[in-house]
Amino acid sequence: MIPLAIAEEGKTLKVIRVTTDEKTKRHLENLGVLHGSEIQIISKKCGNLILRVKDGRLAINKDLSAKIFIE
Repeated sequence: MIPLAIAEEGKTLKVIRVTTDEKTKRHLENLGVLHGSEIQIISKKCGNLILRVKDGRLAINKDLSAKIFIE
């Protein structure tokens, strides 16, 4: 289990845990980032990420990417 912030681009990853406050956690779940979901890092610039989640894209900052743990 590693933080999303240090994962490599292009690989399909599985979300294991999200360690944020409840409001942010619910928002991410509504966007498709929840335990067991598969995501992919499309782009990584200065720690900020663009993710492929389901059929859409999601941009997150480096602070939030450090709180999402993947396998």
